[in-house]
Amino acid sequence: MSRTALVLVIIGAINWLLVGLFHFDLVASLFGGQAAIVSRIVYVVIGLAGLYSISTLFNVNRVTD
Repeated sequence: MSRTALVLVIIGAINWLLVGLFHFDLVASLFGGQAAIVSRIVYVVIGLAGLYSISTLFNVNRVTD
């Protein structure tokens, strides 16, 4: 679970990098715009992965799944 969350957080970070540098939202372009339901689901899943990843800050000695 931790690795999956980390991969999703990395995807989100790359998307934000593209938005910041080139004004290009990869998720929106792949799934039909920011308002498309699939894009919104992807944003929510990535956001939840980010929230889950906060727990790794406090569990330094935990072995990843």
